[in-house]
Amino acid sequence: MHLTIFQTPITKQFMNLCSWLYLKLIGWKLEGTVPEQSKYIVLAGPHTSNWDFPLMLTMGSLLGAKPYWMGKKAIFKFPLGWFFKWMGGIPIDRSKKNSLVSQMVDIFDSTEELCVLIPPEGSRAPRKEWKTGFYHIARQANIPIVLSYIDFEKRVGGFAEVLWLTDDVVADMTYIQNFYAGKHPKYPERFEGEYINVDNQDSNVE
Repeated sequence: MHLTIFQTPITKQFMNLCSWLYLKLIGWKLEGTVPEQSKYIVLAGPHTSNWDFPLMLTMGSLLGAKPYWMGKKAIFKFPLGWFFKWMGGIPIDRSKKNSLVSQMVDIFDSTEELCVLIPPEGSRAPRKEWKTGFYHIARQANIPIVLSYIDFEKRVGGFAEVLWLTDDVVADMTYIQNFYAGKHPKYPERFEGEYINVDNQDSNVE
């Protein structure tokens, strides 16, 4: 994979120092550790505001991960395309016949180390159905999922357990949603995590 700010010498150390000081200043606590696996998906939730994803990227980096994220190919064009890639962006071509899931499985298969952050809801806007693209990527790439979180009420966030998915999508999704049911998003009215969409594989990119 391409080099990112989370891997660039000196820049990474400086950013992590600033991030650590910032979290201390605003009173947030960091929890958890990175998994021993070299390839995994990090569920970044709850996702209800523009601040959630940068906060989770920062926390992931502080814990020792090298996080990437998916974005529509259009945002990676000149003049800011290089910057979004340096920030960990992976361009996804939604116009291709092969789905988002297929593209990400190919990317995971072609590299020895990769951590990708994906919001389970697929968007910060209110949704009655969670997206399941992350589920199908993990299953087809044979990689685990790390349940990560940010809790604005307790002002704590980080990585929790490593979850290997089964063949029972309903049971797996119910387990994941129960985990996030106890977390407090910035905008609770936008977080509706009790519904399951088991059919929409090509998702999880805003």
